[in-house]
Amino acid sequence: MQEAMKRRNLRLSCSLRETRAEPDCVTSAREFGQRAATILLVEDETFVRDVASEILSSGGYRVLQARNAAEAVETFRAQPEAVQLILADVVLPDRNGCDMALELAPGTGTRVIFISGYPINRITRNGLQQPGWFYLPKPFSAVSLLQKVREVLSEM
Repeated sequence: MQEAMKRRNLRLSCSLRETRAEPDCVTSAREFGQRAATILLVEDETFVRDVASEILSSGGYRVLQARNAAEAVETFRAQPEAVQLILADVVLPDRNGCDMALELAPGTGTRVIFISGYPINRITRNGLQQPGWFYLPKPFSAVSLLQKVREVLSEM
């Protein structure tokens, strides 16, 4: 697994040996007093999507996964009232994550956290000017992901 992580240039800061175990260093959504929110996770890299999904699930969140913008749009439209947060990669194979979020989030009250291994660029910076939109750089730790999600959802 370490070799796969080196090839993908990712850094993980938590152990996933015990599945569904909550990280010791982060309070889960249940313990924090939030109802379990539903998060639409849009990430084209399987490894990143699986790890992020496991982290979010272990934090008490319900996670819907999409590999690209088209899947995300289909999933969101099937149950728009169920999704409180979209966690999306900025660079997707079929569409820019900001453009996808512009189509889905306005008027719904859905928050968006963009994730990217690239520095904030002009497109992202302009997108982040939308109310309820935030940015989390890759690589991120389990702690930073859960803290950002909790911070964003607590503003709802």
